[in-house]
Amino acid sequence: MSEGARRWSRRDLLRRSALLAGGAVFGAVATETWWRTRRLPIGGGPASATVGNRIQDVGSGALTAVWSVATERPLVALTFDDGPAPQWTPMVLDTLARHQVPATFFLVGAKVRKHADVVRDRLGEHEVGNHSWAHHDLAQRDAAEAYDDLSRSHDAIADVTGRTPRLIRPPYGHMGGAVLHAAARLNCRLVLWSLQMVEGQYPDDPAGHARRIVGDVRPGTILLGHDVGPRNRLVALNGLPDMINGLRDRGYTFVTVSTLLGAGVSPAQTG
Repeated sequence: MSEGARRWSRRDLLRRSALLAGGAVFGAVATETWWRTRRLPIGGGPASATVGNRIQDVGSGALTAVWSVATERPLVALTFDDGPAPQWTPMVLDTLARHQVPATFFLVGAKVRKHADVVRDRLGEHEVGNHSWAHHDLAQRDAAEAYDDLSRSHDAIADVTGRTPRLIRPPYGHMGGAVLHAAARLNCRLVLWSLQMVEGQYPDDPAGHARRIVGDVRPGTILLGHDVGPRNRLVALNGLPDMINGLRDRGYTFVTVSTLLGAGVSPAQTG
């Protein structure tokens, strides 16, 4: 190849590289611009916390969402999601009864209907919350769908347990605007959590898992556990006695979520 041809080849390669680089930059800018300019529906859809342009049917029009409670008192709320189920829920209830620990169970409506005998007459010392009808992601539903789902679960929980839930924990902790609207219509507080079990980090080590949780709890913690799910979650459930005793040794008292909310310090008191 001649020197001129080699120079042309180098120039051609540089030009092609510049075009490719420019195309990549343009593509990235175009993608970012698309995301920035993409608009959600003005009305409706999962993100909207309003429905239509008439008066909103949301009861008092006020809604509270909590992750933990501001208190200096050594209180902790133990919560269990996704049940009931005959495999583990009775085991959890038996452990709580032996240690006289109240808890809050965020129940799935379809499972309550299917396994009514598991919880009927066994939740006297505990609190019930709504965890949706079938554990679908409500953040992907519009307000009407989210309300229908949660309302159906409300009815099942009230029918089986004799108590209407006043707390909602959306599956996966996903809170779209539609979930907020539905919760307000049902006059419920949205409850998430500030600490959760970490079963995957302690395979076959219930005592180690319990020590981890005991060390991480702070006054006002809402602690997330599960009484349904993959078998690795049994690490946390088998370690419940150690966790309960460890927290009591630290001076903690177990309460339901609603009791914990009642013990909180209001913003006026902290300002």
